[in-house]
Amino acid sequence: MLRPSSFRAALRSRVARPTRFASTGSNPQLEAAQKKAQEVLSSTQQTATKALESAKKLAGPLGETAGKYLATYKEPVFYNFAVFREIVKQVYRAEGLSPPSSVDAVQSAYRTIWTNATSKVFWQKAINNGEIARLGVYAVEAYGIFKIGEMVGRRSIVGYKLE
Repeated sequence: MLRPSSFRAALRSRVARPTRFASTGSNPQLEAAQKKAQEVLSSTQQTATKALESAKKLAGPLGETAGKYLATYKEPVFYNFAVFREIVKQVYRAEGLSPPSSVDAVQSAYRTIWTNATSKVFWQKAINNGEIARLGVYAVEAYGIFKIGEMVGRRSIVGYKLE
């Protein structure tokens, strides 16, 4: 009778295994990307270090104490910030985003919005097509962003701090 271990060994010997080849040449794109990543990381670390030092000076003795406790989080925060910045750059390039090229472009965009907002025909079409729900969601989003901006500006969720 055959033992399972000898059967497995026979099967393993018949299975063709793919061979991995080591790359003999260098990949210039990969090297350039690695170099760029290192440069970005080092520049981000330098900028963040300067910001941390100035924050410590502003905060005084309390800043020195807080700086000691937060030192362990320094490297991951800088790294995550650098990664986020690079992702935003890639999305900006891939989507072909750019600021408006002229004042005319901005004026025409706002003119179109104003014309649609004051047109009775536009609103009737929106109601008939069912696009009024989408416009309502956009309005709620805009209002929410406005309220968040207000809270950030006040530095308080409710009311202003009076002293």
